Amino acid sequence: MQTIIIDEEFQSLLPKLDEETYKSLESSIIQNGCMEALVTWNGILMDGHYRYEICLKHDIPFETVEMEFSSREEALIWIINMQVSRRNLTPMQLSHLRGLHYQTEKKIIKNETGKNQHNEVSVHNEHKAQTLSTAGFLAAKYKVSPMTIRRDAKVAEGINSIGEVSLAAKRSILSGEVSIDKKELERFSEKPRKEIEAFVEAVENGEYEKKKAAASALSRQAAPVERVLADLEKLGAAVAKAEANIRSELNLVSRRADRNLLKKALKAHMDRLEELYVLL
Repeated sequence: MQTIIIDEEFQSLLPKLDEETYKSLESSIIQNGCMEALVTWNGILMDGHYRYEICLKHDIPFETVEMEFSSREEALIWIINMQVSRRNLTPMQLSHLRGLHYQTEKKIIKNETGKNQHNEVSVHNEHKAQTLSTAGFLAAKYKVSPMTIRRDAKVAEGINSIGEVSLAAKRSILSGEVSIDKKELERFSEKPRKEIEAFVEAVENGEYEKKKAAASALSRQAAPVERVLADLEKLGAAVAKAEANIRSELNLVSRRADRNLLKKALKAHMDRLEELYVLL
């Protein structure tokens, strides 16, 4: 049987299958064989990790298809695109992949000026040429705001910093087994290694969730009622303003019955809510 190289970084991008889904895939392969070829690049497995594992376990033959990429970065982007296109991803997994895509695109230098291929892309909007940044290109691809892409990059950096200490802790975060706020993950991108190691130890010992619950309870007890009410009042005013804006825009769009304009108005509203979220 052909020997295939397992790359830890590539494998870590694979969402964890629940037990029922894994068993269903295993039963199908045992009964019908491995119907879909595994994808490799220079002998490294790119797609089909679970199928490969099952085939090895039951000594089932499989076929491979070799891909060609000019760099590891291009190979990584291919995997990201595959995962995003075919998986039912959680918000955390999707945020991590978008952020990793952004970081990887920035590494692909296409010319001596330090610009990548997306800095060089020009689009025309009402006869005015515009240059897309990497964040702008990916924002259009994933239908989010450039701000979200840049924030995702910080989240991915934090998750990868944790992964450098413990792949198990990284996978626990991405699988949802450990619940952690994205803002906290952003901060991990700048924390010293000792703090990251302490966090990983708490996760692996099952202490992180307990500490998080205790800190949350303490915070609620310490917060004066007046401060909580004031914060809620500010939040309510900001949301009300955003709602008024979107209602006004939707009223104008509905008269034209233009689906594209409707989507554009909703997208603008989502961007405003994201900006509000960042400020909280």
